[in-house]
Amino acid sequence: MSNDEFRAAMSRLAAGVVLVTALEPPLDPDDPHAPAGEDVGMTATAFMSVSLDPPLVLVSLREGSRMDDLLAEQPLWAVSVLSESQRHIAGRFAMKGRVSDRLLFADIPYVRGKETGAPLVGGALATLECRTEQRVTAGDHTLVIGRVLAASLPSSDGGPLTYFRGRYRQLG
Repeated sequence: MSNDEFRAAMSRLAAGVVLVTALEPPLDPDDPHAPAGEDVGMTATAFMSVSLDPPLVLVSLREGSRMDDLLAEQPLWAVSVLSESQRHIAGRFAMKGRVSDRLLFADIPYVRGKETGAPLVGGALATLECRTEQRVTAGDHTLVIGRVLAASLPSSDGGPLTYFRGRYRQLG
């Protein structure tokens, strides 16, 4: 089986779209003149609930990606479940060769999570703040299992943003 055949088969599985975010700590927290930490974000479609007790979720990250490297160093992160009206956010954080994350967050409304400090996107259908419990290498990806520290439902407007056959879609 080729990579293209596998990719084509998996593209027939509809998936919800989330934005995974984290706050990169300052380079030198003891130096008040050191650059501040930076918000980091990435679009993901490989996200799922793992357990109710304890509350666990899983996200799959490309090995060696900025988010994978960051979450290997610090355990706090968040997920915003994107609504169908937030396609532009998903596309922006999925771009290859993109500009800095600071510019990507510039005009997106968000609040900081109380548990993680990570950005939680305004208008998301749900947000979850997590602490990494386990990392599992799986081929060219890392499966990050996180304990949910807090969950909220900021918006009930609209349906979920989905990804099917290589494109963002709406239900219905």
